[in-house]
Parts: sequence; structure tokens; C-alpha cells
Amino acid sequence: MNNERIYNMVFGGVYPLYVQKAEKKGRTRAEVDEIIYWLTGYDQVALQQQIEQKSSFEAFFAQAPQMNPNVVKITGVICGWRVEQIEDPLVQKVRYLDKLIDELAKGKTMDKILRK
Repeated sequence: MNNERIYNMVFGGVYPLYVQKAEKKGRTRAEVDEIIYWLTGYDQVALQQQIEQKSSFEAFFAQAPQMNPNVVKITGVICGWRVEQIEDPLVQKVRYLDKLIDELAKGKTMDKILRK
């Protein structure tokens, strides 16, 4: 896994891909945003600022108000890696987000995605 590449990726460049993946499967931008708010503690204004500032994933997660304590409930495989076993904390956070968006696109309910 090329961690340096992940650190420097611009969150705002990947965000539209998350939305596109969800919308292709009949889900909405609002649901993608809800997942991001739940995971990171950002609200609509702060999320939009991160996108406009072209924040890297490293900055995006470093500036996140608060990671949800239930992230430990996110398990499974994404991109060939078990998310609960990823050792690099930033890469793990990115993969948590990837996993949640993937679950959204696969049709899971928001309650299950948000580990309620």
C-alpha cells in the first residue's frame, strides 16, 4: 500500500467520486454527507470548507472535529485489506470512509452503515 500517495490525495478530488458511486446505485449526496458527518464530526459548512481548501486526506482527518467512537465497529475488507488490521492510523481512517461508502452503494440501510 502506497501510504504517501494516500496522505497527499486531495479530499475534494475524491469526494465527487464517493457521490458518483452512491448515486449510480440510487443513493444520494445527502447520504454520503451524513456518513462523513458521522465518521468525522464535520458539519455541512466545515465539510464544504475542506473541499474548497483542497485539503489533503491527511489535513482532512487531522482537522476533523471528532472521529466517531463507533469506528471500531467498522470491520471487513476494502481494497484487499481488513480495515480493522490496518496499522497506519490515517490509512485506516481513509479505508473506514471507503468501506462506509461501499456499504452505502451496496444498499445497506443507514442504520447499519452508521452502526446504530
